[in-house]
Amino acid sequence: MAGASIDRAAIAATERLIRPHIRETPVLAAAGADFDLAADALVFKLEQLQHSGSFKARGAFANLLTRPIPAAGVAAASGGNHGAAVAYAAMKLGIAARIFVPGVASPEKLARIRAYGAELVVEGERYADALAACEAWQGRSGALAVHAFDQRETLLGQGTLGRELERQAPFLDTLLVAVGGGGLIGGIAAWYDGAIRMVGVEPEAAPTLSRALAAGRPVDAEAGGIAADSLAPRRIGERVFPLAKVHVERVVLVEDAAIERAQRMLWDRLRLVAEPGGAASFAALLSGRYRPAPQERVGVVISGANTTAVDFAR
Repeated sequence: MAGASIDRAAIAATERLIRPHIRETPVLAAAGADFDLAADALVFKLEQLQHSGSFKARGAFANLLTRPIPAAGVAAASGGNHGAAVAYAAMKLGIAARIFVPGVASPEKLARIRAYGAELVVEGERYADALAACEAWQGRSGALAVHAFDQRETLLGQGTLGRELERQAPFLDTLLVAVGGGGLIGGIAAWYDGAIRMVGVEPEAAPTLSRALAAGRPVDAEAGGIAADSLAPRRIGERVFPLAKVHVERVVLVEDAAIERAQRMLWDRLRLVAEPGGAASFAALLSGRYRPAPQERVGVVISGANTTAVDFAR
């Protein structure tokens, strides 16, 4: 089975390895009333405070610290956050990196990649275009390909967020996690192993996991919307899907307008900056697409902040 070796023991071992290189990001407890919600207790996992601005640093370090690095260095395709994370990890470890991104990537993410010293290549309009270019380069150069989500080491690294959150908030009943390629929800779900309710949140314009669950296998889906630079890879990962099929209770879809509202609400009420993909999980609550039961204790992963605060301070 594709996900058989992605389990609690492997995630715990990965966390011990990468812990010196990543931050333990904080959690923030809030009342539902703070956001005009009926929910009693909310816990935000503030992973946008991670190195490079998103959870992706966990998977990047897991890859670079556990796999042999060739002389050509590493290569990664990304909507932006994974590329920034690989560039950051490569900079810290003294490894050459070439990052391929599509034209939809935000200027903030491109700036981060350049600032970390990686070679940046903009290719095509969507993630799939950048991935094809990255795979072609890897084949020619011999560089190590670091996949954004469909890689065992990536999943193990992202799973360390679940282990960390369980220590910080062991009382959670439900966790809302945004889904693009599925590396984050797959890794977290592998850690919790059914102990809490896992709910995936996707933009209506990029329903990768929803389409896969309906078809019984990963299939191509639309790849658009406001969060296209982080939550629109076209299809869910092959390694991710078995984990999601077993451990994700449901997937809810949110409109772009709901994601924008979640961004504004996080800024207005908590002074937290989140990019569209990072705020999508919270949009499920604000829009009513996920309605907690009375006294249900809900966790929300805020997973990225590679944007500018002025966008939602208007």
